[in-house]
Amino acid sequence: MEVRKKKIRFSILYFFMIALLIILVDRYLLTRELATISYSEFKVLLKEGLVNNLVVSSSTIEGNLLSGAPDRILGLRNEKDAVKIKQLKGVKEFLTVRIQDPDLVKEMTEKGIRYTAKPDTTWVGNLLLWLIPVLILLGFWGYLLRRMSGQGGGLMAVGKSKAKVYVEGETKVALSDVAGVDEAKTELQEVIEFLRNPQKFQTLGGNIPKGILLVGPPGTGKTLLARAVAGEAKVPFLSLSGSAFVEMFVGVGAARVRDLFSQAETRAPCIIFIDEIDALGKARGISPISGVDEREQTLTQLLSEMDGFDTKKGVIIMAATNRPEILDPALLRPGRFDRHILVDRPDAKGREEILRVHVKKVKLAPDVDLKVLASMTPGMVGADIANIVNEAALLAARKDKSAVGMEDFEEAIERAVAGLEKKSRVITQKEREIVSCHESGHAIVASVLPHADPVRRVSIIPRGIAALGYTIQLPTEDRYLLTKSEILDRITVMLSGRAAEEIIFGEISTGARNDLEKATEMALSMVKAYGMSEKLGPLSFDRERPLFLGVPGTGSKDYSEETARAIDEEVRTIIKQAYDNALSILRGRIDKLKTIASVLLEKEVIEGEELKKLLV
Repeated sequence: MEVRKKKIRFSILYFFMIALLIILVDRYLLTRELATISYSEFKVLLKEGLVNNLVVSSSTIEGNLLSGAPDRILGLRNEKDAVKIKQLKGVKEFLTVRIQDPDLVKEMTEKGIRYTAKPDTTWVGNLLLWLIPVLILLGFWGYLLRRMSGQGGGLMAVGKSKAKVYVEGETKVALSDVAGVDEAKTELQEVIEFLRNPQKFQTLGGNIPKGILLVGPPGTGKTLLARAVAGEAKVPFLSLSGSAFVEMFVGVGAARVRDLFSQAETRAPCIIFIDEIDALGKARGISPISGVDEREQTLTQLLSEMDGFDTKKGVIIMAATNRPEILDPALLRPGRFDRHILVDRPDAKGREEILRVHVKKVKLAPDVDLKVLASMTPGMVGADIANIVNEAALLAARKDKSAVGMEDFEEAIERAVAGLEKKSRVITQKEREIVSCHESGHAIVASVLPHADPVRRVSIIPRGIAALGYTIQLPTEDRYLLTKSEILDRITVMLSGRAAEEIIFGEISTGARNDLEKATEMALSMVKAYGMSEKLGPLSFDRERPLFLGVPGTGSKDYSEETARAIDEEVRTIIKQAYDNALSILRGRIDKLKTIASVLLEKEVIEGEELKKLLV
């Protein structure tokens, strides 16, 4: 109520300022410069023909003063009026108050003076003459205020929340539209039930969790899941990003937090959803810059609002992040975001369900097998799968097909994995031979090693930014753990392309750069993170002592220089043993290597089944 009173006083103040401005403009700018004379003086001037263009009303007479009229008036007045008359020397118009004079019209006619009648204005007319300019100025002022406090959060609305409000039915998302996250959906059913029927929980003395944090990799459907909860519960949904709170002005973020919770309270029951909350809720005290930190003030205000918020009012606070490790511990304690729901990457069954959701609006050919497609997309999340379905539809439309076939989906997956096909990239015959030999080495070693994933396709068609060829391996099942033997086999497959070049051409090229990076990274993880080094034992060195909390790469190592040298030696040993193993496998199959390389050079693409036949 206090805010409303302030707003009224603000409007009245500006109204009086505008009214005063109008009076001043009318008094000093719009009013013509007139000489006010008596009626007797007017009669003398009329008799001598020193006036013209008279405008006669029932109460006044206005007109033009001709040359010599001011001097004649001066002669009629006393000396004390001389100063006033001198001021009228340059004035060419006059005004006098009319009295009853029946001979006036006759005299004006006899002198040949031009005159017109001016109709009397009523009080309504006078009011309109004042009111219309005022309304115009008020309208212009209101337009400026709307522009200044528009949807973008202008100057006048800088402390207002930028939340997008979806009222009942506007989210248009239900839980049936979300697939591949069955455990998360089950957890959120309780929230939906509370929003629909809060008495069910309150009669037993139970309270719904105040805050729910959705945690998971990017693209897994955290935002979609939150909107689905609001859609199922049929309650308003206030959605905004964590970065929308923070501005360059100190105190703005805290004001927006207060405004957001105030809006939610008026719309209860409802859901507040803060996406990418890590932009707002990063652990306090990590900034190396001293002084006032606007983001920390905003976070403190959020913590305070969550503490003072009553869940019995029917307001649920949900947030999403893919970096829970950097959030402030005060946000994660019970009483704030006290329930954490993992929205993880889907398994093969989940990917198949996601595919079924996204292909509802796509016309499919009879040969499309969603189960096979799900097995071809390991590690992909819902956003990746949605993109693949869209790419497949675009590819089919480009080829003027009547339905999207399995071939289109496979090409879309290949584009997502390896990049856009670059048929226009011109490479020399020598480079083609090196690339075919390199990819053949990958394919042979991957087919021989027992723990390597089977090869689906080998190609020397350039794709992406730098790939001149590629070998696609697809796992037969989803894996969540890798053994030491499996990691070593993967490193060996990565190094086998370089080994094939050395065997066939006697020298190596720059084409193995990406393979070397990945192999070194995996070997480093084996030693530093997984404790798979026999020399160093089951120890983890995969962390640093930070100089600034939360700022990666700025700290010092937690181990000695001697240990660092030992780590380097172990990584070098792992890489060398894997490379020697790749050389040994390929030297024992040098004829197969040359055969597959020549076939690949001719066909450019070899499918997995054909590769098996060539290796027999």
